[in-house]
Amino acid sequence: MANFEILMPKLGESIIEATITKWLKNAGDSVAEDDPIVEIATDKVDSEIPSPVEGKLIKTLFNEGDVVPVGTVIAIVALDGEEPLEPAIAENIIEKVILEKSLEVAPIEEISFKSEKFFSPLVKSIAKQENISLHELETIKGTGKDDRVTKEDILHYTKNKSSVVSKPVQTTQTIENKIVVKPEAPKVKSDAGDTIIEMDRMRRMIADHMVMSKQVSPHVTSFIDVDVTNIVNWRNKIKDSFQQRENQKITFTPIFFEAAGKALKEYPQVNASVDGYNMILRRNINIGMATALPTGNLIVPVIKNVDEKNLLGITKSVNDLANRARANKLNPDDIQGGTFTITNFGSFDSLTGTPVINQPQVAILAVGAIRKQPAVLETAMGDVIAIRHIMILSLAYDHRIVDGALGGMFLKRMKELLENFDPNTII
Repeated sequence: MANFEILMPKLGESIIEATITKWLKNAGDSVAEDDPIVEIATDKVDSEIPSPVEGKLIKTLFNEGDVVPVGTVIAIVALDGEEPLEPAIAENIIEKVILEKSLEVAPIEEISFKSEKFFSPLVKSIAKQENISLHELETIKGTGKDDRVTKEDILHYTKNKSSVVSKPVQTTQTIENKIVVKPEAPKVKSDAGDTIIEMDRMRRMIADHMVMSKQVSPHVTSFIDVDVTNIVNWRNKIKDSFQQRENQKITFTPIFFEAAGKALKEYPQVNASVDGYNMILRRNINIGMATALPTGNLIVPVIKNVDEKNLLGITKSVNDLANRARANKLNPDDIQGGTFTITNFGSFDSLTGTPVINQPQVAILAVGAIRKQPAVLETAMGDVIAIRHIMILSLAYDHRIVDGALGGMFLKRMKELLENFDPNTII
């Protein structure tokens, strides 16, 4: 008798878990190869998992709404033509699989796995986040099968623990014989009249990713102002005819992407990642486009090989990805492989800002609002003051491999490319 394990796949860079939103097949159902068996969701995209084999679904190991680490077995299929396992035997195998995967995928330093009780990977993950020790975890009354502690049990327990304001706790971790102090956030007490809103899945993932980025990379931000008058006048001149011809809008974003593609080719160390003491200079220039969603969350679809596209191709890619992102129709591949990111603070009329690096990249460029300002121009007749369209670029970079000189040169090159934009450009 042979059985096949269906695993939670990895759907993108930095994605370590996904939520099971809906089972499309139930235990006992026959499944054909490539039949969708479950719908899952991450902070990036929603997707379906197809069955790689033909057979019968013996067991689903998680419920709808459960958050599951990537690489974890979520279901078992008896291969077609094979005699299915007896229920008791199948249950023992399932127990073994879950335990093995919990040890392999979700190791938790604070909790030993020598307990006689079984705790699911999700429960152990929550226990780690809430700083619940093994001894404390074993005292929680479980309502699941065989008195197991469920997700609801541990969440109920943590919610009803005494909530007091405490000083930040510091834990120590030994790394290469050095003691590293890790500060932990203090417990926060809510007052009467406060409104408590639980973060949704995407916001929790964004929060974790931002904290991780700040812990991993020493951030430095440099700024430069840019005269984009030529670009503004050019866009005003062609935007109506372009929309009539292509049935699409043209924004400033494709021009920023085109300039960034050229600058990254000249400064490859900005188009890179860090692996220990190794610098990985990326061959491809794949620029992520930070996109605000109607929910207030953020997603970063990626335009691949920007340096190989002309302005029209970049414009169509920008519009396509932005529209599909807001409609929640991105594919997993649309958010993978980014080597550099651009975010637009100007969309909300902000002059500038200090963005957080999108790991594992080493730099992110922010573009601010374009404002009319008086500027000094040098002419053959002497200096004059004129009204120009000015914007601020800010570059946040990982100081491990991008020093201030390199960051400054990259920004200066961006300024040159944008200020020397040809107002006679044909698109």
